[in-house]
Amino acid sequence: MGLRLSPEKTLITHINDGLDFLGWRIQRHRKRGTNKWYVYTYPARKALKAVTAKVKAICRQDVNLPLEVLMHRLNTALRGWCAYFRPGVSAVAFHYLSQYAWQRVMGWIRRKHRRITSKEIRRRYCAGGWWPTTEEGTLFNPAKLTPTRYRYRGTAIPALWPTTA
Repeated sequence: MGLRLSPEKTLITHINDGLDFLGWRIQRHRKRGTNKWYVYTYPARKALKAVTAKVKAICRQDVNLPLEVLMHRLNTALRGWCAYFRPGVSAVAFHYLSQYAWQRVMGWIRRKHRRITSKEIRRRYCAGGWWPTTEEGTLFNPAKLTPTRYRYRGTAIPALWPTTA
């Protein structure tokens, strides 16, 4: 059949060195303040780079569109990515993504209105704060999303075979 094993995909590595699998980085770290070691799963750098590239591509689109269209496109991309990586140790990645998205949207608004000041941009587009908001909705903030780590499923996992005594 001509099948061959890929050396990159069949690499045997130590858990302390970690591995990337389906966008996750799986690695053992020492817990801060203790001598105990735990296996952590968090978003891989490649996955974070991919979502920031998607945010950048969306924000580089036409500035003649209304802000609501831009925020709708960004919100769908950000919500999907955050929903996938929510079960891991993702708080740092979520904060970084939140800051990156905010900078990109504010840069898009600055390109749309080149002659107005930051104070005027804030008054028009940020409804009482610094986060972009319109009448239809607000930009999704990944930093406010709390990760759901280590969910105990216990008896919710069904048995594969019937138990007979």
